[in-house]
Amino acid sequence: MRWWQKLRIILNMIKFEHTVFALPFAYLGAVLGNVMVEGGLPTWREVGWITVAMVGARSAAMALNRLIDRHIDAKNPRTTQREIPAGKISVPAVWVFVLVSFLLLFVAAWQLNPLAVQLMPIAVLVLTVYSYTKRFTWACHLVLGAAIGLAPMGGWVAATGQLDGTAWLLFVTVALWTAGFDVIYACQDIDFDRQEGLYSIPARFGLARALRYSAWMHVGTAIGLILLIQITPLSAWYGAGVLIALAILYYEHRIVSPDDLSRLNTAFFTMNGVLSVIVFLFAMADVILR
Repeated sequence: MRWWQKLRIILNMIKFEHTVFALPFAYLGAVLGNVMVEGGLPTWREVGWITVAMVGARSAAMALNRLIDRHIDAKNPRTTQREIPAGKISVPAVWVFVLVSFLLLFVAAWQLNPLAVQLMPIAVLVLTVYSYTKRFTWACHLVLGAAIGLAPMGGWVAATGQLDGTAWLLFVTVALWTAGFDVIYACQDIDFDRQEGLYSIPARFGLARALRYSAWMHVGTAIGLILLIQITPLSAWYGAGVLIALAILYYEHRIVSPDDLSRLNTAFFTMNGVLSVIVFLFAMADVILR
């Protein structure tokens, strides 16, 4: 098999197109950080390297997850046809992809600023540890949330070379958003997780309580998004985007229930991808038009 055929399989394996979940929030962190610290927008150079860093980090994390979970995936009827357990791609080939992806992250951080380089090992640690957490704690969803929450924080650091309270608020807001939708996604594996002794909020607390906990996490997301209006220059345009985002979150919880998970993939993939793009685009409109 030629290298580009392997790459295509790996990109399909990691659902490369779902990078859209976190990338808009990385851009949001960069834009808000630059507006509040520098008084302007990030340069195209910074945006480019932030994009490279995010693609590298997300690609490495997803490929690692597939490597680490390959034996579990081989047992789960929902995941047996994933590329590694199905024999479509070899383990060594995926390891090469992981190393190249982490190299992209390192080069991007090096091109940005010293703080980005200093914080990169923490990001790599969180991205790596997440895949093991389902083996020992039902809080695995919060660890994934922290991993994705690093996106806006990383964007902030990339654009400003520093951290402050607003960056931490962005981190918590996105972490709760991610953890909340990951709890919903985990509901489909509740029986398998219990059978295999894996940990998740649905497996530990049941479907009804899991969906309630997810809803409360998204209440936290809503509070964070609203607080940004109070502590940043964002105003009416961003506020309109937040209203749309909250409507999306509400709809996401309306279309799933303990008795009906048939539209779960719609809630997970479609709605969350739309939400992150909406929040960023309306924030950008606010910054440009104010």
